Amino acid sequence: SLLQHCQKVTDSEHEVPSYLAERMANVRRRRRDCRPVEASSLKSKIITWEPSEEFIKNNHVINTPVQTMYIMGDLGPYGKLGHREYEHVVCTIKVGGNGVITVKPDFTGTEGDYWIELDGEKREVWKYTVENASAQVQPEEEEREQCVFRDVPAVVAELLVLFICSFLQTLPGTLRLFVNGEIVSAAGYEYDNPYIHFFVELPNQWSSPAFQQLSGVMQTCATKAVGWDNVAYFCYPFTLEMFFTQGDESEDTLPQWPVLYFEVLSLDFWQRYRVEGYGSLVLPASPGLHMLTIPTWRHVELGTVAELRRFFIGGSPELEGLTSIRIPSTFRG
Repeated sequence: SLLQHCQKVTDSEHEVPSYLAERMANVRRRRRDCRPVEASSLKSKIITWEPSEEFIKNNHVINTPVQTMYIMGDLGPYGKLGHREYEHVVCTIKVGGNGVITVKPDFTGTEGDYWIELDGEKREVWKYTVENASAQVQPEEEEREQCVFRDVPAVVAELLVLFICSFLQTLPGTLRLFVNGEIVSAAGYEYDNPYIHFFVELPNQWSSPAFQQLSGVMQTCATKAVGWDNVAYFCYPFTLEMFFTQGDESEDTLPQWPVLYFEVLSLDFWQRYRVEGYGSLVLPASPGLHMLTIPTWRHVELGTVAELRRFFIGGSPELEGLTSIRIPSTFRG
């Protein structure tokens, strides 16, 4: 009965179960009467091993291009080297399109060596370590890098972006632009823990491969005091690949160049976000190494009430579209 499932919480004789207690008793009764579902009764697949492009698009699966390298070990006995059955994966290195490098298993640390146990009569066990053999940065190089940062002119709020551009001739009338970039730092903003939303606008006659990501959101970064400014060092790498195809009508005109838009925001402990600044940058039109500083701006509401609202509840006036940061490429005037 219902009274058996509802426990009394007072010593009153007139106590009756509340509405919530009645509903919870029904839930407990239903759970007790549940029976395990047979595997054959499942109507749909839980895992789709070979998803189609339409399936990935509909389910919003993020597919970042990844290059994988396997370090193999030939663990065969003496005289039987080179046989495929004795080859084992010792380490896997993956490089994502966003510049993230993943090493599995990780570099050997305090947990000890890794080991591989073979399936044989002797049950041989091989132990190995994974070490980072990259050369350490020399003090001279580190000092040279610090000098580069110190020589950048300071502004109220700025982004430091590093580009390595190269132009490759592919087909006649087609230009390939390849950019290795890094968003180095941001300085001079009002609040801590900034992060950046950026995207690339391609003008007419420009295109990019299907796998190329033209937008991204960076991680939040705590700032540190450097002189009079609070600086956040993102060191966020990215890669862009674009193609320009010249048409008949554009032979006598200069092509428009892709534009990189930035929106700097901040996020505090209470999950309040604020717009810290907007900026834009036309990609360099010459090959080589470029270190550029992007000045940013934001709309400021005058008055004490606006400042109190920004401090206590976050939020601020925002642009409807980031292309309004500068004159849009579609503007005709």
